[in-house]
Amino acid sequence: MSLIETARRLDALGFMPSKSGNVSIRIEGGFRITPSGLPYAMLTDADLVDVALDGTILAGARGPSSEWRLHAEIYAARPAAGAIVHTHSPRATALSCARRGLPAFHYMIALAGGDDIPCSAYATFGTAALAEAAVRAIEGRRACLLANHGVVALGSSLAAAETLAREVENLAGEFLDLLAAGLAPVLLTAEEMAAVTAQFGGYGRLA
Repeated sequence: MSLIETARRLDALGFMPSKSGNVSIRIEGGFRITPSGLPYAMLTDADLVDVALDGTILAGARGPSSEWRLHAEIYAARPAAGAIVHTHSPRATALSCARRGLPAFHYMIALAGGDDIPCSAYATFGTAALAEAAVRAIEGRRACLLANHGVVALGSSLAAAETLAREVENLAGEFLDLLAAGLAPVLLTAEEMAAVTAQFGGYGRLA
C-alpha cells in the first residue's frame, strides 16, 4: 500500500478536504511524507518528500507537509511506529473543536491502545508546539484528537494507521449521535476494557 493510494482514498472519503491532512511512513534515517499544498489527485511518487527527524530534507523537490514536525516528533517518541495518518475527518474534527476526547463508551476504543482516545491541548498548526502537544496526548495510545484540528493515528504499518484513523472517525460519529440524542453513554469499566484488550490480542487486532 502506497502513501499516494492512502492519501487519495482518505481524500475521497472526505477525511482530507482542501489538501488538508497528511500521511507518512518511516524510512531509514527519517520518514517519507506527502508534500505541502498539492491536491492528492495530482500526486506522483516524485512529489513525496523524505525528511530526517531533525527536519533536513533527504530527497524530494517539493516542500514537505506543513505538519512534518508532528510526524518527526511522533516518530522520535515512538520507535515502533511505522506510519502516521493525520486527517481532518468531519465527525472527529467536530468533537476536537469541543476539546473532548472519546471515553470508553464502546469497546472499539481499545484499538487505540487504552481506555480512551484523548484530545490534545490546542496549538497552531504546523508548529513545534502542536507536535509537542500531540506527543503528550498520544503517549500510551495509538491515536488522539488534536484540539480544534483533527486526528492523528499511528500504526506498525500504513494499513494499520489508516484503519485506526477510519475507526476513530466512526467512533466519533457514534459518540456525537449519542450526545445529540440526549443520551448519556454508559462507559465500560477498566476491567471490561482490559478484557477487550486481551480478546483483541487473541484475534491479532492490535497493530
